[in-house]
Amino acid sequence: MKIAVIPNLTREHAVKTTQDVLANLKKHDAQIIMADYCSDYFGADTYLCFLDIEKAIETADVTIAIGGDGTILHSGKIAAKYQRPILGINAGRLAFMAGLERHELDLLGKLFTGEYTVDKRMMLEVLLFDESGLCVKKHKCINDAVFSRKINRTIIELTVESDGRLVNNYWGDGVIFATPTGSTAYSLSAGGPVLDPTIESIILTPICTHSLFSYPIIFSKDARMSVYATKDDETELCVSCDGDAPVPIGCGCTAVVQCADVAAEFIRIKSDSFTEILKSKMAHP
Repeated sequence: MKIAVIPNLTREHAVKTTQDVLANLKKHDAQIIMADYCSDYFGADTYLCFLDIEKAIETADVTIAIGGDGTILHSGKIAAKYQRPILGINAGRLAFMAGLERHELDLLGKLFTGEYTVDKRMMLEVLLFDESGLCVKKHKCINDAVFSRKINRTIIELTVESDGRLVNNYWGDGVIFATPTGSTAYSLSAGGPVLDPTIESIILTPICTHSLFSYPIIFSKDARMSVYATKDDETELCVSCDGDAPVPIGCGCTAVVQCADVAAEFIRIKSDSFTEILKSKMAHP
């Protein structure tokens, strides 16, 4: 089995956790491929192969991401592009998306015996259209797409439509479109509902709106949501997908949020239910 190992080496426990993962995989004669930035740390191990991160994930059968949720999200989006399953290992503090903790690495053997399941998670696609209606950019996200000002100093006015019909005009810091997987992330902090990840839908959560009647709304996964600035501003509207750098949306341009045509595939080795994971992770200080 070819396994891509993608660690976030800035995390406090990442190097030691990665060493333990590599030792465990080596016992099972796995062919291990690592992202090329890892060569300075693990280059002395002759059984390792180093490739560009995208090529490593494309080449492997399975990806193991070591770090926090950001690391798992970043690697997960690349893995989804090539329809490869991913297993997250927590080397951070919370890592809600991690399938294993650092003290559970003995369970990695189940990858080789087939004692695991693969959960398919809905993703969102964000399309950016210019003033002429031409699609100029596409982005995918596993957790959420956040629309806000590039610099949050004053209220931004946004219009949201669903399938061409007005949903609401929002005055505030912006809006979040989240997947069920992302319902436990930024959307939750902004007052959004928690959804079981098997309930495919699009969650719209306003951020600090200046209104008494702006509540989160859950839409069908088939909804096609449009977002645009209600009026031109000196500070332009931006969108950030899964916490990536904000992408500007020009004046007169429109963004469309819809269900993506690919799904993220997360490996589940343990039998914990969604509610058990939720209680365990959210009980953390």
